[in-house]
Amino acid sequence: MCKEMKSVLFRIWRIMKREARRMVSRPLYLFGMVVAPLFSVFFFLSLMGDGLPQDMPVALLDNDNSSTSRRLVRQLDNFRKTKIELRCADFREARQAMQRGEVYGVFVIPENFEQDVTSGRQPKISFYTNNSYLIAGSLLFRDMKMISVLGSASAGKEVRLAKGQTERQAMAELQPISIDSHLVGNPWLNYSVYLCNLILPGILNILVMIMTVFALGSEVKQASAKVLMRMAKGDVLVALLGKMLPHTLMWFVMITFVEVVLYGYMGFPCNSGLLPMLAASWLLVVASQALSVFFFGLLPVMRLSLSAASLLGVLSISISGVSFPVSEMHPVLQTWANVFPLRHFFLLYVDQALNGLSFYYTWASYVALLLFLFLPFFVMPRLKYVFENQRYIA
Repeated sequence: MCKEMKSVLFRIWRIMKREARRMVSRPLYLFGMVVAPLFSVFFFLSLMGDGLPQDMPVALLDNDNSSTSRRLVRQLDNFRKTKIELRCADFREARQAMQRGEVYGVFVIPENFEQDVTSGRQPKISFYTNNSYLIAGSLLFRDMKMISVLGSASAGKEVRLAKGQTERQAMAELQPISIDSHLVGNPWLNYSVYLCNLILPGILNILVMIMTVFALGSEVKQASAKVLMRMAKGDVLVALLGKMLPHTLMWFVMITFVEVVLYGYMGFPCNSGLLPMLAASWLLVVASQALSVFFFGLLPVMRLSLSAASLLGVLSISISGVSFPVSEMHPVLQTWANVFPLRHFFLLYVDQALNGLSFYYTWASYVALLLFLFLPFFVMPRLKYVFENQRYIA
């Protein structure tokens, strides 16, 4: 039994060395496993900057031009995300500027604004945001809404103080309910924290699937799969382990680098500690490899399996809950979401990195990722036949 085990390990080691030489000698492996991940890390971290856009241009139409309206405009301009870039003479000019993409929003103060405020009437402030740019439009809408509420409260307070009310009485009428809000998980509302921690693993997930399929498909295409099977003495499991382990180790290095950059260098929240997130990332790698091997067994033509791997990788980002809550999807899609490893990684990221839950509450997602490792066993007979008999179909 011991001799047999040593023989199996020796065969795996020989195939691993063969695969390592293939990886080193082919530029595509260097690009797909090193250059592309590194470029993605630096690109997305540079793209996001501070996490949210700052000083987004807004057009102003002040039809009152009073001290009260100017004070309101100064307060709006003091917001970090908003910058009064254009002062317009009429609404047509402001609308055309927004249509040309020069500004993302228009803030309109009506005539007789100050007079209406002091007399207790309710002047109407209008604002328009270009939600074709969803993030910019949403953030500007929030800022304009907030300044409108603050301006209304300030004006109401002045009117009540002029009528002889105390400041406490005025505030009690203006805000009868006191609000105590707490932002949990990502209290900075930092889009970089949210997106980079999910998009980067999602891109790595796509690259893992593509490179895994390419590695298997190239053996068939170059008619070297028979050599691989001879080295494994006909054992397809030994062939797969020897073939995939060098890839696995390389991906472990790359995804560990990504996690260290995100949680160590960038200081993104990781309330559970680095080790649980590293474990989740490593499991994401092997689960993605296993899923790719499974689909290559179903579609043993490199072009078809590469297309399937690319499609599944892209779909996994959309269906994992990153961009839209899974609970609000169609029930069929809610079920299908669990077929993608990235979905379970996303749950681990939210539960552990953001919420800091212990393993007791998150073990199911770890087990789900481990279950993907059984998928290749369902296509082992077909893979053996493909490696030993099938010719490449151009």
